[in-house]
Amino acid sequence: MTRFFCASLRLVLALVLVNCSLIIAQAQAPKTYSSSEILQGLKKLDTLGSVMYIAAHPDDENTRLLAYLANERHLETSYLSLTRGDGGQDLIGPELREQLGVIRTQELLAARRIDGAKQFFTRANDFGFSKTSQEALSVWDHQQVLSDAVWIIRQQRPDVLITRFPPDPRAGHGHHQASAIIAAEAFDAAGDPKRFPEQLKYVQVWQPKRLYWNTGSFFVKPGENMDGYLKLDAGGYNPLLGQSYGEIAAHSRSQHRSQGFGAAAQRGEAIEYFQFVKGTPAKTDLFEGIDQTWNRVPGGAAIGKMVEDVIRKYDASNPSASVAGLEKVFQGLASLMTVDKDHFWIQKKLQEESVLMQACAGVYAEATVSEPALASGGEALVTYDIINRSGLPIRLEQVRLSRAHFKGDATTITLDDEAPDSKQAITLGAGKHATGTLPLKGFTNALISQPYWLREPGSVGMYKLSEPESDYLRGQPENDPVATATFRYAVGEKRFKSITVPVQYKHTDPVLGELYEPLVVVPPVLVNIPAAQAYVFADQQAKPVPVTLRAGAAGVSGSLALQVPAGWQAEPAAAPFSFKSKDEEQTVTFMLRPLGGAAEGKSELRAVATVGGQSYSRGIQTIKYPHIPTQTLFPEASAPLVRLRVARGHTQTIGYLMGAGDQVPEALRQLGYAVTLLNPATDLTPERLARYDAVVLGVRAYNTVEQLKTQQPALLRYVENGGTLLVQYVVNRGTVLPEIGPYPLTLSNNRITVENTPVTFLKPSVPLLSAPNQLTPADFATGWVQEQGLYYPSAWDAHYQPVIASHDPGEAEQQSAILVAPYGKGRYIYTGLALFRQLPAGVPGAYRVLANLVESNGK
Repeated sequence: MTRFFCASLRLVLALVLVNCSLIIAQAQAPKTYSSSEILQGLKKLDTLGSVMYIAAHPDDENTRLLAYLANERHLETSYLSLTRGDGGQDLIGPELREQLGVIRTQELLAARRIDGAKQFFTRANDFGFSKTSQEALSVWDHQQVLSDAVWIIRQQRPDVLITRFPPDPRAGHGHHQASAIIAAEAFDAAGDPKRFPEQLKYVQVWQPKRLYWNTGSFFVKPGENMDGYLKLDAGGYNPLLGQSYGEIAAHSRSQHRSQGFGAAAQRGEAIEYFQFVKGTPAKTDLFEGIDQTWNRVPGGAAIGKMVEDVIRKYDASNPSASVAGLEKVFQGLASLMTVDKDHFWIQKKLQEESVLMQACAGVYAEATVSEPALASGGEALVTYDIINRSGLPIRLEQVRLSRAHFKGDATTITLDDEAPDSKQAITLGAGKHATGTLPLKGFTNALISQPYWLREPGSVGMYKLSEPESDYLRGQPENDPVATATFRYAVGEKRFKSITVPVQYKHTDPVLGELYEPLVVVPPVLVNIPAAQAYVFADQQAKPVPVTLRAGAAGVSGSLALQVPAGWQAEPAAAPFSFKSKDEEQTVTFMLRPLGGAAEGKSELRAVATVGGQSYSRGIQTIKYPHIPTQTLFPEASAPLVRLRVARGHTQTIGYLMGAGDQVPEALRQLGYAVTLLNPATDLTPERLARYDAVVLGVRAYNTVEQLKTQQPALLRYVENGGTLLVQYVVNRGTVLPEIGPYPLTLSNNRITVENTPVTFLKPSVPLLSAPNQLTPADFATGWVQEQGLYYPSAWDAHYQPVIASHDPGEAEQQSAILVAPYGKGRYIYTGLALFRQLPAGVPGAYRVLANLVESNGK
């Protein structure tokens, strides 16, 4: 018999299963607990209170306050980030947009593992910088974002909501302002049964007690009196954790590596300020008047005494002595189910009790496979292992595999009663373990491993979920594991318990040691084309389009074709392939060229493999960084196809110094330039720079390349001798040297956020606008994505000549998108234009602009 757990059962299952399975987070070594962590957990078991922090992006959260609330006050603490940070820049690699959102999601989860809070999201897509809340809420679906916030509040039932930002221009970013507006609206709507009533099939209405804004000196005028605000000292020291909350916060915040937010630890007093917004105001404490004891549960006073007894008798040198007391707590919680019809806190505390029982009993369990990927329709062998690391006898009764199924328009969890398991009970003494293998199969759709919010095409402002998934997964930070193993065991003669762990790929790296990665399900064949690349044609010469096929399973054969618009020709028309082994690869190079009827502008090409009548057009992208678990995405095997008229002048060779990471070098190659990536340690000398007609600095180079601190004179000497130096945007904080140009230049955070805002030419006859291509204002706006430019200088020396001007609606004109300064025989150019976004997106005008920028000295 097979049971399908629908969305409603996902939310309430733990209320009725008294064995309270614990599911360990994905892609982590199974969690082990020190004695001090167990004591922390016992104190949390004795606290019934919840708080939710709300802001717009990864890194907006106050990690010190989260650490304090979770570890000092032992509250259910969560952070609701409206977006995943998809619209930002990437300091550690080339990933942008959806890929960056995946990285920042995992960075938030890494931070939460440190500070002890939980993480949630809405479906809002971080579409880039917004200057007003009106703009943000018009690009987002206001009601959908509000619905998601209400959904999560009703699920988590916070007693107190806290916002990071005010709902007005003091917050700066329009997303920041909008997050405060959404929080205030959700505060009211969550408690109103007439708002989003469809949610009430699964959750109950919930009215938080109060909403406060976590303000501070950065939001008020210098010298403004803050005595009227509620205050809290979040700078304390936790001896069980051996750190202050400022130290925990620094470690947590430093997980935001893609944003360069490594933070210094703070120790000692740290006052947080709170301004009342909604609900019942407090006089002295955020949780004033809120019962945080077991008395808030009908009949719970006795449970509180049991937990206090366990804490009082806790022996740090022998945690297993607490098992008997925790068993009494469990029995008391189970009996409360007949008294408290709500079950909310019983659910929470049963889960916590299950974790503590496992930790005190010294039970360690894992389930692993020998390869990171399983082909759709294939089979893997799962090795399970459970160990008793206490002096208590552990009796293992059963091990059962479960697997998640994604069926295109629905996600369900399937448990097979006939699934293979270990049927003979095994008693484990101290230090003993039981191990075995179980077959895992039955996956029929590889999209189960695609991040759930990326499975369907969304809009500029919102990610899209299918309706069943909207109830099942929305708000969650990541997918459920594709498969889990549940170990049913007993401690001595006590009741049976269970621990559920994800099936993971475990391997040993010769440098990093033992590593765990999520198990992913892949299509039988994967189709990869070069990532983040547009194919640009300025003439009718054929260009190679390499397509790499990888076998997701052994014994796969079929044909591969390149699908292109009318007026284009790909040779060969189709190519056969046949793989004997899994992970075998074959690269087919198609020669693609436009025919006479190919229309100018942007279109798309797509690579499609056909196997047994089934088409496959998804590749695989693996994101690996040491601070987050390995992430696997399945992007469509498509790329922008651009037909344009673009001329080149005298520039042939270009030296490119990478900064934070971008795809501009490949765009230059698409235009026919010979591009060499410069080594900052060896290539920034006058002699080596002289080899190039132009030198280009990648985005944020002056923020990330330390060698520029000493090699700047060599770059200026290169310009002085007749070279063209193009500097792409530099963040106005944290530059490696105070002056990045030959003349004074004041960087700022000014930007143009409306990507297609009209551009005017200040001096149409300037060579940069006319040679080798006669540019038009449309080249700077038509088809542009996310933003027109960023980090425009706010002041500049008279030697710099502004070239174009534009402005966001209702704002003053900005003239520093391109600044050109003659210097010696050459020219220095600074541009804040967001070319690093436009070029991979295949924006035709951006290629014409780029060609003019790199031409040697305007010739």
